[in-house]
Amino acid sequence: QVQLVESGGGSVQAGGSLRLSCAHSVDTSGRYWMAWFRQAPGKEREGVAAIASDGASTYADAVKGRFTTSRDNAENTLYLQMNYLQLEDSGVYFCALRRGMVPSRILLSQNTYNFWGRGTQVTVSS
Repeated sequence: QVQLVESGGGSVQAGGSLRLSCAHSVDTSGRYWMAWFRQAPGKEREGVAAIASDGASTYADAVKGRFTTSRDNAENTLYLQMNYLQLEDSGVYFCALRRGMVPSRILLSQNTYNFWGRGTQVTVSS
């Protein structure tokens, strides 16, 4: 059973930065994709970024140039560096996992992923 535990959320002013972490128990020897999603109150969960076992990554247009996802396989940790945070970046951030190959068109679709963490809250204020 895969475990995913997010941390690093908090409150920050607009323009600031946060780094989220996702500690996991994924077997990194195989092919997989891991992703970050976020959900604001009253809104659907949306994909933010995804990274493959080979290092390939993709980002939602709303965060390109501001967010960077990376992984440290030695530490079994996934990261999301968030810079130039905006009010609309607020929400609960989740990490997720899908083993195997994934078509690029569904990398940021929540239905693609079958393992999820419980999330960490990010609040951006003016």
